[in-house]
Amino acid sequence: MRLQTDFPLKPYNTFGIDVKAKLFARFDTVAELQELLQMPELRKETKLILGGGSNLLFTKDFDGLVLQNGIKGVEKVAEDEEHVYLKAGAGEVWHEFVLYTLSQNLGGLENLSLIPGTVGAAPLQNIGAYGVELKDVFHELEAVHIETAEVRSFDNETCRFGYRESVFKNELKGQYIVTHVTFRLHKKHSLNTSYGAIKTTLEEMQVQEPTIHHVSAAVCHIRQSKLPDPKQIGNAGSFFKNPEIPLSQFEELQKQYPSIPSYPVSETTVKVPAGWLIEQCGWKGKVIGNYGVHKNQALVLVNYGGASGEDIRKLAFEVIASVEQQFGIRLHPEVNIM
Repeated sequence: MRLQTDFPLKPYNTFGIDVKAKLFARFDTVAELQELLQMPELRKETKLILGGGSNLLFTKDFDGLVLQNGIKGVEKVAEDEEHVYLKAGAGEVWHEFVLYTLSQNLGGLENLSLIPGTVGAAPLQNIGAYGVELKDVFHELEAVHIETAEVRSFDNETCRFGYRESVFKNELKGQYIVTHVTFRLHKKHSLNTSYGAIKTTLEEMQVQEPTIHHVSAAVCHIRQSKLPDPKQIGNAGSFFKNPEIPLSQFEELQKQYPSIPSYPVSETTVKVPAGWLIEQCGWKGKVIGNYGVHKNQALVLVNYGGASGEDIRKLAFEVIASVEQQFGIRLHPEVNIM
């Protein structure tokens, strides 16, 4: 645990934005984190917790303390007839943890394969993909309170999960640092292949009786074909949330745009793919200097090299304004803009 100053953050954010942190430290245990939080000279510093840096857009240097979560390890903490409870360190790479659960033949996370980031970041925004959300397999998490350095547990209810939401993005934003997450995983597998892309990919793989391993492989194939690798092109995956709109508004839009896709949320609400809306506005594949909108997935904004965070932010809000003008739907960023 070493405190560093004027620390370059370019390697620590998947957009590859060239900014610096006033202060930087990595912690590998809860005790190290508590020690950092109780240092008198650091108490007043604004703090940012860094996992994989895959859901962040820096628009300027960070005038405070960046803390990188390095807590690792996975252990079985409980088991019953149907479930195994695995506790993972918040610094574990998410996809590596998913692969570990598959190696143990435990179901529940296969649809969430290849999502970038860390275990600790996953519950903050209730990550989800292909019909599954983290809350579906979440048991509890442990977190350290930034002001008091005390450890507290949060169960599913107290996390108040919503669509890409949790209590940690709202009432408790910036107040806690996640150290461990416990998952309730299934011994008997109930596959979710409801998304058309998964069904199609499994058919192409000539899989007639899919397992959790097949579903994970299909999800990885889909993600790799649609989403750019941040190691090659700077990006943070899906930049925007898929908007939920009233059914009445959707039916009006359907008259003008008969092919508009949707997914039911409730009897009165539907979810519309943000990527489709953005594509209809002509943004897909648009390049502006050294940044733009990805050619294969309009949800993804990209830094081809050398773009500033402010460039990307301006592009994001141009896209938002364009969609709102054409469809009357306001998109909201999924990425945290700093």
